[in-house]
Amino acid sequence: MTLIRANSNFFPSFSSLFDDFFNTELGDWRRNNYSSTNATLPKVNVKEDEHGFTIEVAAPGMEKEDFNVQLDHNQLTISSEKETEKSEEAEKYTKREFAYHSFQRSFTLPESANGEQISAKYDNGILTLSIPKRDEAKPKPVKKISIN
Repeated sequence: MTLIRANSNFFPSFSSLFDDFFNTELGDWRRNNYSSTNATLPKVNVKEDEHGFTIEVAAPGMEKEDFNVQLDHNQLTISSEKETEKSEEAEKYTKREFAYHSFQRSFTLPESANGEQISAKYDNGILTLSIPKRDEAKPKPVKKISIN
């Protein structure tokens, strides 16, 4: 008679399945898009075409005055700080809530970017930065060379 041992790795324990679920991105949905300091980080899209780059920052509920955009050498930094205070008084209780929201995102521009001509606009919750390419980095049309 042969003794068969059950492989414990073949059937994971319930606690292992539970831990695996809550240690994945799906299980960690409540902290998705948050930094380790519980500050929100807006999602960013970066696009490139033959004329330049476009950076879109999703920041609904803000005003254009809330943003600070700076270029230091080839480092583009987008940041925001906003403080709000809400106060309610009812009967003998007073409730005051403070909220402070801030973020900072930095991008290193490639050598092909023309940092001198960056433009920005804020519309419908999206901050859009347009960064043109330098003329020498843009694709050149095919040049026909005549043969003498």
